[in-house]
Amino acid sequence: MQYVHCPVMANEVLSFLNPGEKEALMVDCTLGEGGHTSLFLARYPRLKIIGLDRDSRIMEKARTRMAPYGDRFEAKNIWFDQFWKNYEGPGVDFILFDLGISVFHYEESGRGFSFKREEKLDMRLNTEADLDACDVVNDYDETSLANLIYNYGEERYSRRIAAAICKARQTKRIEYTNELADIIWDAVPNEYRHRRIHPATKTFQALRIEVNGELDRIEPALEGALRALKPGGRIAVITFHSLEDRPVKWFFKNRENVLEILTKKPVEPTQEECEMNPPSRSAKLRVVEKLENERDPAKKRNKYRD
Repeated sequence: MQYVHCPVMANEVLSFLNPGEKEALMVDCTLGEGGHTSLFLARYPRLKIIGLDRDSRIMEKARTRMAPYGDRFEAKNIWFDQFWKNYEGPGVDFILFDLGISVFHYEESGRGFSFKREEKLDMRLNTEADLDACDVVNDYDETSLANLIYNYGEERYSRRIAAAICKARQTKRIEYTNELADIIWDAVPNEYRHRRIHPATKTFQALRIEVNGELDRIEPALEGALRALKPGGRIAVITFHSLEDRPVKWFFKNRENVLEILTKKPVEPTQEECEMNPPSRSAKLRVVEKLENERDPAKKRNKYRD
């Protein structure tokens, strides 16, 4: 069975990043299967989009999906922070980051992103990378593993889980998702096992973030994107947990001398969308516009003092 990722807050994103009838250039920094990009290309006929994704398999799905739009779409197999670091192209009108993981990775990739099926522990978006989840689980010392699970998973039982993993791997190397999920299940208190989310959820999130360096890429990418953005251009970022949202929020706030924050509070999905697309429940959308002229920092301070 093939799954198709449902783009989150599609109507809101289309509204904020609206070129109207004019020619414009947009960069979709997290292309995935091309859910958002296909909607933009269909609605705005003079829009061109560069789509970025480090996963070559999912990019091929997007290329096929975008074939009807010809040279209005260009795909680049690259991490978004690396793209912006080396970008020397024309000024960009709109930039979109959707920091969520596509359903493809959970359901089709076979790389161990989900604990719901037996797969090799991998979790690499870039399958050419050296470090995978199996290496982290089996080779990190107990303290490093506990800190990782706590910092990137915000898991309250991180030390118990790390201790259980280290004990289990003394017998044999932990190589499969179901093995790790069972270790975590046994490590946590009984009452913790029957909450809304599976007790392995946060640990698997932490491993994925570590393997792909997800959080370390956000601020450098935003910095590069801001440099490439035209005055009057807009950046939209969709996040799915506080570890992603926090650096985005403060990056924008700390640059209010060059940015207008259009979403004073992050936009959240409607109740209807949450019911139709449950993964959207935790999503937050933040949008900014680059100012034509830089603000006087003193005036900015006065604004908050008043």
